[in-house]
Amino acid sequence: MLGVKSRSNLGTFSAAKGSAYNTGGGGGGGMAAWEIRPCGMLVQKRNSDHVNQSQALVSTIKVKVKYGSTYHEVTIKSQATFGELKKMLAGPTGLNPLDQKLVYKDRERDSKAYLDVAGVKDGSRMVLFIDVMNQEKRLLENVKNAKMDNAKKQLAEISSEIDKLVKQVGNLEIEIYNGKKVAEKVLLSLIELLMSQLINLDGIVADGDVKSQRRMQVKRVQKYIEVLDMLKIQNSKIIISKGNVGNVRAPLQQCVNKISFERKLVSPMEKNRDSMKWPIVATSGWEKF
Repeated sequence: MLGVKSRSNLGTFSAAKGSAYNTGGGGGGGMAAWEIRPCGMLVQKRNSDHVNQSQALVSTIKVKVKYGSTYHEVTIKSQATFGELKKMLAGPTGLNPLDQKLVYKDRERDSKAYLDVAGVKDGSRMVLFIDVMNQEKRLLENVKNAKMDNAKKQLAEISSEIDKLVKQVGNLEIEIYNGKKVAEKVLLSLIELLMSQLINLDGIVADGDVKSQRRMQVKRVQKYIEVLDMLKIQNSKIIISKGNVGNVRAPLQQCVNKISFERKLVSPMEKNRDSMKWPIVATSGWEKF
């Protein structure tokens, strides 16, 4: 089979070569009109001059576009798209290409459509309108994106401040659990600062990923406020157990012991008050009276 294919290819090549000689006429022009590709296929030889000539055949045209009461004359290639024409009109009209609506022969033309296919020629006229619906939609999208960017910026700033406060909480936690006394106003001040960051986070209005990040920061702040509350309790214990502990505990214990002793004396009397019979002693003084 391989031999048959090779013979048929050679036969095709010889036939094409003969036809090339016949069509080329005198001179060697016909021999250069064919070439063999690496795959073994015989094709007509590509001529760079022919490519350049075809590119030169793409003509430029002038079209007049009416926008409002003004005419704009634009020079453009005939094989360009209406989208390319819109980009060229963005400068003189001040309209974003996405907000433009080009009408040619009473039909709105798509941006991907080609001028020559639509029948646009040199001197053709078009009308440009504002696509109000698309313009409003795009403006709303821009406002939404601007708000989202602003929310991201605010969240980044608040997160940075929270990081600084969390570092301070960590330092206080080490000091307190190592038995060092800390001024209570320092703890209260940190709690107030964290609460203010909660208020700032609550003021951020966002959707999607920014909203989830804001929620994470809120939980983080609440967690460290709880840590500070625990540190206040631990710090108060350190204040009681240090300093004048001997002078405070001794009188307190004496007072408790005294109360217990008196209660022991009084309690049996209160229990037996009704059952006790007091003896009546008659003295001689009473008898004499």
